Amino acid sequence: MPVSTARSTIDDACGEAFDKVAKLLGLPYPGGAEVEKLSREGHEDIAFPVPDPGGFDFSFSGLKTAVLYHRRDHPDAPRADVAASFQRAAVAAVTKRIEQGVRKTGFRVVGVSGGVAANGYLRERLAELARRHEFKLLIPRPVFCTDNAAMIAAAGIERFARFGPSPLDLPAAARTPLA
Repeated sequence: MPVSTARSTIDDACGEAFDKVAKLLGLPYPGGAEVEKLSREGHEDIAFPVPDPGGFDFSFSGLKTAVLYHRRDHPDAPRADVAASFQRAAVAAVTKRIEQGVRKTGFRVVGVSGGVAANGYLRERLAELARRHEFKLLIPRPVFCTDNAAMIAAAGIERFARFGPSPLDLPAAARTPLA
């Protein structure tokens, strides 16, 4: 499977999109759990776009913009419907990429992590996908689904302790090789 050689970040992670939509809905930070909770009271009847930048990349910018414009143009729309419809589109984007990956690679084990992995709706859709495509889904219990930012911060503290500060002109690199 070809991997992008880009040396810069592409877009927010799924969990960050949940946080930003939570802010648009007036929900507290961190917003992922709040959006999920509110979405249980709503209907998935707003046709937000399912993000599809192509390949195996993710981009939630168009979806976040669609939510922003919907809130602007329909200020009286039930927040719960907006939350449920956003969640449906965001989760559909994730499950579509995983399904594509499993089909293309033949991998029989898929791991999911990060704060958004605690989302019950996502977990249900991933379990359905795993059953349908007969792969093993590795997903931690929700208590262990921490925000990736916390993991990056912990790695940064460890790196600082070992090597000192990084230069101020250090570029962001989303796909730095591990080797």
